[in-house]
Amino acid sequence: MYQTADILTLANRQPMMQEDLDLLLHVNRAVPGSVHYSIRRYRKQMQWNIDDTGVLVYHYEKNNPSANYLELKFCVSGNVYCREKQTECDLCQFNESGRCIEKVDSVDVLSFSFSPAYLLQFTKNNRQSSLTEEVLNFSHPSSFSRQLPLCGKTRSAIEALLNHTYTDTLENIFINAQTQILLLYSMDCMLGEKETGFACKFLSNDEDRAKIIKAREVLLQHIGEPITIKALSRKVAINECYLKKGFKEIFGTTIFDFYQGQRMEHAKYLLYEKGLSVTEVSLLLGYSSISHFSTAFKKHTGIKPCELLLH
Repeated sequence: MYQTADILTLANRQPMMQEDLDLLLHVNRAVPGSVHYSIRRYRKQMQWNIDDTGVLVYHYEKNNPSANYLELKFCVSGNVYCREKQTECDLCQFNESGRCIEKVDSVDVLSFSFSPAYLLQFTKNNRQSSLTEEVLNFSHPSSFSRQLPLCGKTRSAIEALLNHTYTDTLENIFINAQTQILLLYSMDCMLGEKETGFACKFLSNDEDRAKIIKAREVLLQHIGEPITIKALSRKVAINECYLKKGFKEIFGTTIFDFYQGQRMEHAKYLLYEKGLSVTEVSLLLGYSSISHFSTAFKKHTGIKPCELLLH
């Protein structure tokens, strides 16, 4: 009988042994300087005994900084995999998915690997160091791994990654943003940070909180069409002050930094995976000049766009 640890071990085999697991879906992406992630979905077998869990791996080599990384691994069950996209399936559209033969119970294994350079954007430079800060800025002096249960926020982020219906570049934009949220939630839930009430009292209201979350979706939809905070606040029907404060509290970053970060992460994908030129990418992302785009890209990644094309 397979346990959770067995599934994680088998899922890391290269190549996958088909007789061990029935692989339904495998998504893998490794863009230099970005998040390396793998999402594997398997047909759940009757004899499997799976407990949903997550594992954090902090790998630190003092004399070899280039080998340092933080990895998050998750194994979750109870989901359903469907070969048809919900937006394209007649049974889903007419609420008759209960008799769909394309749906099967799945066990899902997700892995995300973050480099120190990527994680720096999430550090808060607090004078009083916590384990979270030590992990994010790689100042913790030794490697460790920790198996921890999934909190509600982390579980929701994982479900969103598994159940979205985006494709191609829109899929990349969504996964980049959702992965960052998963990382931040994991730091809170996995490293023992206590969940407290909202500092912004208005966020206790479900409707106002939904507006802030909607604002993030609007930003992702306008990845190539810069939108002002004033226009964004109007779209989600909340005043600018509440929008800025609420966004910072829920997502751990300012609206500008989040938007710029997502644009640059998407730029990496367009340059490396799609093979587009620097000129084409700068136009797609709404920049008025190549030099402005190149400056923003180097500020975020530490390298020029043309250097990524050489990888």
